[in-house]
Amino acid sequence: MRLLKQLLPVVAVAFVGGQVVVTVKGNALLSLVIGVVTAALAVFVYARMVRWSEHRAPAEVAVKGAVPRTLLGVLIGAGWFAAVIGNIAFLGGYRIDGFGTVAGPVGLFGFMAAASVTEELMFRGVLFRLIEERLGTWASLVLTSVLFGLWHMLNPDATLWGAVAIAVSAGGALAAAYAATRSLWVPIGLHFGWNFAEAGVFGAAVSGNGKSEGLLRGVMSGPELFTGGRFGPEASPYTVVFGVLLTIAFMWLARRRGNLVPRGRRASAAVPASLAR
Repeated sequence: MRLLKQLLPVVAVAFVGGQVVVTVKGNALLSLVIGVVTAALAVFVYARMVRWSEHRAPAEVAVKGAVPRTLLGVLIGAGWFAAVIGNIAFLGGYRIDGFGTVAGPVGLFGFMAAASVTEELMFRGVLFRLIEERLGTWASLVLTSVLFGLWHMLNPDATLWGAVAIAVSAGGALAAAYAATRSLWVPIGLHFGWNFAEAGVFGAAVSGNGKSEGLLRGVMSGPELFTGGRFGPEASPYTVVFGVLLTIAFMWLARRRGNLVPRGRRASAAVPASLAR
């Protein structure tokens, strides 16, 4: 079964790499190196499994165009989070209480690189892509968004609403980003840009994983309805609103490019021109 042949090796790399990163959490440089190595190894393993099980070149992780597509995703993700935290701050739910540390963001860079790459390979590279072949783009988007939300229920401070918010916002936007570009680099960059801006810059909690040490010492306060509470800004209604808007924009682009796949028709492996054009 292609799904298991591709999914299990990536999950194994994510698990082992994640355990090692947690073990060296106090060492920022080691966390950075191990996180980046885990991300690179996961891409390599995914590419090998696709070649082996599908007998094709893994165009969705092609090296050519990877940097500009990833940077585009990072800008979109960071901008998305900036819009969310800006609205929360406007209501008095977030304030900056000085500067944090440099070591914190360095370690978080590696951790977030590993997390964003492995999760995108699992949920968009394997699950979304293979489900889409049978059920079409829209059904695959809905199903993988639900699975993505449930995945975050495993986090220490997980809440049902937080999982729903992630499913509706991030699950939809990340899948739509892949559908629009047929490249995993844009959703990888988007995922990383959001996570690093949230934790590494603004020092907020990420998806129920506890508070982070960012460049800024951020303080959240006020009604959890707006701030997301202990789960973090992912559970804020602002995240959902902006996420739905991003999903609509990406799906419109996917439709315009002819990238929407009806049920039973396989998506082209070719990667369209970059969104940056």
